[in-house]
Amino acid sequence: MTLSASETSEELGNVTGGYRKGFDYDGLTQVDLQLDTQRAFGLYGGTFNASALQIHGSDLSENNLGSLQTASGIEADRATRLWELWYQQYLRRDGKLDIKIGQQSLDQEFIVNQNASLFVNTMFGWPMLPSADLPGGGPAYPLSALGLRVRGQPANGVVLLGGAFNGSPVAKNVGDPQLQDHSGTSFPLNGGVLAIGEIQYTYPSLGGIVYGDRPEPLARTIKLGFWYDSEKFDDLATAQNGFPLASPASNGIPREHQGNYSMYATIDQLLYQSRRDPYRTMSAFARAMGDPLGASNLIEFSLDAGLTLHEPLPHRRDDTFGIGMGYTHVSSGAALADQYAAEYINPAIPIQNAETYVEATYQYQLYPWIQLQPDFQYTFNPGGGILNSSPPFQKVHNEAVIGLRAIIQL
Repeated sequence: MTLSASETSEELGNVTGGYRKGFDYDGLTQVDLQLDTQRAFGLYGGTFNASALQIHGSDLSENNLGSLQTASGIEADRATRLWELWYQQYLRRDGKLDIKIGQQSLDQEFIVNQNASLFVNTMFGWPMLPSADLPGGGPAYPLSALGLRVRGQPANGVVLLGGAFNGSPVAKNVGDPQLQDHSGTSFPLNGGVLAIGEIQYTYPSLGGIVYGDRPEPLARTIKLGFWYDSEKFDDLATAQNGFPLASPASNGIPREHQGNYSMYATIDQLLYQSRRDPYRTMSAFARAMGDPLGASNLIEFSLDAGLTLHEPLPHRRDDTFGIGMGYTHVSSGAALADQYAAEYINPAIPIQNAETYVEATYQYQLYPWIQLQPDFQYTFNPGGGILNSSPPFQKVHNEAVIGLRAIIQL
């Protein structure tokens, strides 16, 4: 059995824009326990995993920013909760086919850019579109869902990944989903089905070494995928009786739509590797997602991209510098809801459209057990264009966020 733990602590604050200016501390302690069944019982290829989270501190994005693409990937409601609880079993001796069953967080395997994990902003992990469009934000940190995942490698460099999970990580899709299951132990199975599939193609490389007159292409990983959720989704703008929800003639009950889906593509590409020092590399990544069902979804498109440079300074092999951006576009259904709200409730209500942010960060390996990471983010048109909640009720101004993250491996 292997027990590991880590502590991520950060102080982030907005020096411009937002509902108000200020700094907040937030932190995450994660504990993981794994059991190798071959070493324990002589059963080949089995792994049992249990992980728990202790989330502490405040939520800068909720308290100060109002942005769609939240500033930190560890921000969540304060809680001590079970995160994942699953069993994985290899079905072939060569390791090319395995299954995983149990409580799983999809952001650990699906829709992932390897080079994006450096960044602080939430959307470089679990992206904006499923965070907004799936019930409860989908089974991703700090939530998870019961299901089955299958992974196979039919050919060298090709991986097929697929799974079926409960349609929502919580039993009731009302209010704050994290409060619906504060401990992470409700294990709901009463929802629809969330089906997700992904094909991955990885081209291994020898780092640009020249063979004759032909340079070897640098390594890349391309992923194409989709998800479909069979839950029922409320229309954002229209009531069951056909009137706008904001209209006095509305019965106040949203029209329902059956099912929701999205398609996505990601790429990680090694751009450069020094011949003198193979640790010094530059990589690029990008991820795009689209959802055509705008009537019931807040977000119809999201895009993340960036560059990472390993060993940016001589003899700093464990340091990484990164610069990236995220863009998300509000759906036609959400824009229509704003239009109706402006027509029937308050003409000052703006119509949401798009939000963009950029991030620059440097991860400094102070000691083998601790990393320090100064970070800067700037968000344009926060919330896609929303009003400040206090006078003079203007649009929330562009936000500059600065901070420092520390990651301790225990």
